[in-house]
Amino acid sequence: MLAAVGCMAFSAQAQTSTTKMLVGFPPGGGTDAIARILAERLQADLGNPVVVDNKPGAGGQLAAQALKAAAPDGHTLFLSHDHTITILPMVVKSPGYDSAKDFVPVAGFATFVNAIAVSGGTPVQGYKAYLDWVRQQGAGKGSVGIPAPASVPQFLVQEIARKNGLDLVAAPYRGSAPMMADMLGNQIAAGVASIPDFIENHKAGKLRVVAVMGTQRQAAMPEVPTFAELGLAGFEEVPYYGVFAPAGTPKAMLDKLGAAIQKAIAVPEVKDKLTAMGLSVGYMTGEQLAARERAYSKVWAKIIKDSGYQPQ
Repeated sequence: MLAAVGCMAFSAQAQTSTTKMLVGFPPGGGTDAIARILAERLQADLGNPVVVDNKPGAGGQLAAQALKAAAPDGHTLFLSHDHTITILPMVVKSPGYDSAKDFVPVAGFATFVNAIAVSGGTPVQGYKAYLDWVRQQGAGKGSVGIPAPASVPQFLVQEIARKNGLDLVAAPYRGSAPMMADMLGNQIAAGVASIPDFIENHKAGKLRVVAVMGTQRQAAMPEVPTFAELGLAGFEEVPYYGVFAPAGTPKAMLDKLGAAIQKAIAVPEVKDKLTAMGLSVGYMTGEQLAARERAYSKVWAKIIKDSGYQPQ
C-alpha cells in the first residue's frame, strides 16, 4: 500500500515538474521569441509548466554548458540554432561541451536564413548601393553588426568584404537584441543576423533587409534577392532550429518530447506565428536533425578553414 502511494506521488510529481527551455541569448531577440511561442504550446501538450530560461553570453555557450550539467530527465531542454551546436565547437578551442557527446537531438522544427540589413539612417535602398556607399566612406571601411563573434554572420561579412575589396569589420554583440537596438538608433549602419531578428522592423520600414542567404527568395520578403543572385555564391546551406536534451535522457522521454514538438508546430496558430517570423517550419526527428547537423557542419568546416580563422 505504501509502495503504491509512493508511486502515485512520484507520478504526480513527474506530471507537474517544470520543464526549463534554455535559450542562449537575451530576451527580445528572435531566438527568445521563437522559444516563447513553442514553450507556450508545449505546456498544453506536456501537461506541465514550460518556462524559457535565458542564459545569454558567449554566443550560447553558457546555455549549452548548463544543458550539459543538467539531469538527463527530460525537464531541461535547449532550444538552439546552428551557431551554438555546430559553429562554436569549430571556432572555440574549449567551449565547455561537445555537442555530439553531451547532447542528444530531440527534434528539429524549422530552418531559416541569415541576411544583411541596413539601418533606417543609412541612405541606400539595396545591397549593391550599400557596397557603393561603403566605398564612398573612405578606403571602403565600415562596421557591420553581428549577434556573436566567430559566427556565420562574421564569416559572411568577411566574404562580402573579400569579394568586393572592402575593409568591413564585423562588430560582435551579445545577441541580436542589443545589435538591433543600435541599428534602430542608427549607431551602426548595417548588421547581419537571421530573418527572424530582422523581419518585424523590416516590415515596419525601420530598417531594410537587402540580401538573404539560401537558394531562393524568402516568402516573407519576396522582394529581397539572394546573395547568389547578387554574385556571392557559397552561402546556400541554410541553418536550422532544434531542441536538444542532455545525453542519457531516456528514449521514452525523447519520444514524448519529440511528439509534443511535432504536434505543437502543426497547430495553425503556432505555424503561422513562426512562418511570419521568417522560418520555414517543418518537423525533423532527432535522427533527422542529427543528420542535418552533420551535413551543415561539413559545409561550414570548409568555409571556416578557407577563411583562415584560427580557433580562439
